[in-house]
Amino acid sequence: MSKLSKYFTLEEATFSQTATRFCIANEPSIQQLQNIESAALQLDEVRDLLRAPVIPSSWLRSLQLNAKVGGAFDSAHLTGAAIDFGAPRFGTSLDICNYILRSSVKYDQLIQEGNWVHISFDSRYRMIPLTAHFSVDPQTGKSRVTYTEGIGVN
Repeated sequence: MSKLSKYFTLEEATFSQTATRFCIANEPSIQQLQNIESAALQLDEVRDLLRAPVIPSSWLRSLQLNAKVGGAFDSAHLTGAAIDFGAPRFGTSLDICNYILRSSVKYDQLIQEGNWVHISFDSRYRMIPLTAHFSVDPQTGKSRVTYTEGIGVN
């Protein structure tokens, strides 16, 4: 295992069930690896803050993988700066987001997305908290996501 930080490995940062299922390569470039390493150190801060294991579910996404999962064309996952995660021993995604909001953790975006948290450590550090809302377009039957500013906002 290739350690990135105190708590996280390169294998966690590049693993994807979707990539495995569809034989999609998800190997980082040098720049992506630098972003992943930086994000891992910052995610260590989140892990220490929560005092509970943080379990990444999506971190780096290749272009092909991002398209397959329906990710945004400008997703920070493409650069390795964003992580979707849970911390079940700490609480729900809402609990986690609210705790991070009250902390000194710096982030670009913090999104409560259903049962998981999306945090990006893009260098802009805009400190944007959002809530994702999932629905199905009645015309097309396709899933869609909209966002409202703030955490836990309907």
